[in-house]
Amino acid sequence: MQHLLFELRGCPSELLDDSEFVVLALQVAAVHAKSKLIDINFHKFEPQGVTGLALLADSHISIHTWPEKGLAMCDIFTCGVDCTPLEAVDYLSKQFQSLDTTYTQHERV
Repeated sequence: MQHLLFELRGCPSELLDDSEFVVLALQVAAVHAKSKLIDINFHKFEPQGVTGLALLADSHISIHTWPEKGLAMCDIFTCGVDCTPLEAVDYLSKQFQSLDTTYTQHERV
C-alpha cells in the first residue's frame, strides 16, 4: 500500500479554479495510477477553490486548490500491487503546470 502526499506550487490560478478541469485531471490521473475509477465528487467554493475526490477501487486521489496562492494540496492512496501512483503525481504536476512539485511517499500496512 502506497500513500503519496504532494503539493503543486506555482500553478496558474485559472486552472486551480476550474472545476471541470480538476474533474478531468482526476479521471486521467486514475488511469496513470493504473487504478479503476469508481466515482468522482467535487465542490466548487466561492469566491474560489475546488476540492475533488476520485474514489478508486483500491482507495482514492484527492485535491484541494487555493487559486489565490497558486497551490494544490493532494494525496493518492493505493493498495493495488500493480498501481503506479507516482505516475499520477507526475501527470497532475504537468497538467496543473506546477513550477514546484514536492511529495512524500509512505508505505502503509
